[in-house]
Amino acid sequence: MLKLYDPLTAAFRRNDGRLSSEAYERIVRQHTTLFEDSDTIFTLLQASGYPIEMEGDGFRFRPHFTPYPDETFCIVDIETNGSKPGTSQVIEIGAVKVRDGEVIDRFETYVACAYLPDPIIKLTGIEPEDLVGAPSRREALTQLRTFLDDAIFVAHNVQFDHTFLTASFERFGLGSIGNPRMCTIELAKRTFESERYGLAYLNETLDLGSQALHRAYCDAKAAAKVMLKSFETLPAYVQTTDDLLRFSTSSQKERRLALQE
Repeated sequence: MLKLYDPLTAAFRRNDGRLSSEAYERIVRQHTTLFEDSDTIFTLLQASGYPIEMEGDGFRFRPHFTPYPDETFCIVDIETNGSKPGTSQVIEIGAVKVRDGEVIDRFETYVACAYLPDPIIKLTGIEPEDLVGAPSRREALTQLRTFLDDAIFVAHNVQFDHTFLTASFERFGLGSIGNPRMCTIELAKRTFESERYGLAYLNETLDLGSQALHRAYCDAKAAAKVMLKSFETLPAYVQTTDDLLRFSTSSQKERRLALQE
């Protein structure tokens, strides 16, 4: 499924957010090795958080039609006991859901862990005893999968959080993360000037009010505030969620051409 998301999104974008059943089935056959029929793949896509909807006898990509203020963004942060998902694990998860500039829901949990190295204890302030009795990895990740639903997956340095969690989800049979993703670092770089874009620096210079950096929930809240700060100076052509997603990864040339249209 992981190899299907990007080609499917690209096809939707080439066709104004809609695909016929024939076009959808052709893409599914090209980019999956599963033996399930296209209807089952559709169910799996929705279960993974990919925002696809049926429309008549075809399909549509919901972010293409949703004004971004009406979208649900799930800002996620994780703390881990190492940098590589193959040899490390999540020890804390924090997430907030934002819609129309307001926090509408929150999720926070420790994750049971048998090994917590000293550098991680010093960095996060999380002690081994904090993790005693915490939900297992499977339980915590399942809870996060439910919380994510089909919201836009947002993180500060989204590549790390998304890659680590996708590997963790797949390890426990939860599938991959199909939610479209957006990086608050990349969005910030395109909307306001700063000497640095690390969360600690932005927290201080923008007075975001996070009191415990390197703690998952506090960092998720701080990243949400960075996102909302960026929303204040978006160009007028960014109207829909998909406009926003594309803007957050756009080049200077692409932005310049968009402003000229």
